[in-house]
Amino acid sequence: MRYAAALASLAILAGCSAGPGRPGDAGRGRDLRPVAHPSEVIAAELAFARMAREKGTWTAFREFSTDDALMASPRLVKAHEALKGQDDPAEPIVWGPDHVWSSCDGSFAVSTGGARYPDGHRARFVTVWQRQRKGDYRWVLDQGLPDDTADVSPDMIAGDVAECPAGPPPRRLDYRRGENWAVNVSNDGTLAWDTRVAADCSRTIVIRTRQGDGMKEVFRRTAPAPQVPAGQAAPDCG
Repeated sequence: MRYAAALASLAILAGCSAGPGRPGDAGRGRDLRPVAHPSEVIAAELAFARMAREKGTWTAFREFSTDDALMASPRLVKAHEALKGQDDPAEPIVWGPDHVWSSCDGSFAVSTGGARYPDGHRARFVTVWQRQRKGDYRWVLDQGLPDDTADVSPDMIAGDVAECPAGPPPRRLDYRRGENWAVNVSNDGTLAWDTRVAADCSRTIVIRTRQGDGMKEVFRRTAPAPQVPAGQAAPDCG
């Protein structure tokens, strides 16, 4: 199932959500149902980007991630450990989503879009979001891939919801922690992502969603090995 939402209306939705732990969330966990909410994922992504602009990039990264989240730097590392004690850069990373894929049950979603760094170079971010006990979304995996054409302010944000498996859905969503978020699947198995990091720190990420009777690839990108300044040793991700 596919839809397209106007950026302006979603920006209003994001403005109504201050981020993780919104007022009114306290009782939602008791009634959490396995239903896809791609608009809420988009709102979380927009609120995440807005906080980075207003309060600082690393402040936003810490606030919108789970305690066990991973980020590429250039190998996959625990985000909260990597960012501990890091001051926010003087100029923020600016980004905006242009596509979201959600599992049928809404337990996980993947967003992507353009990002612009303070030095001017552009990239395409890929972020995996997990629905929390209170119903809000936080990210568990974040990475960027070089992309000179990435647009940080798209006019439209597309979304796809994976087809639901046969049989009755579970009564509640399971909240999972401490897993390998680089390669994983949604609770219902309808959304899968796979990040492979080579010894030279090049990365390939693949996203698949359930369509018909099987899983179909909907996204594949490869980030080359990072460029190394003259005189410095190349990173080793082996």
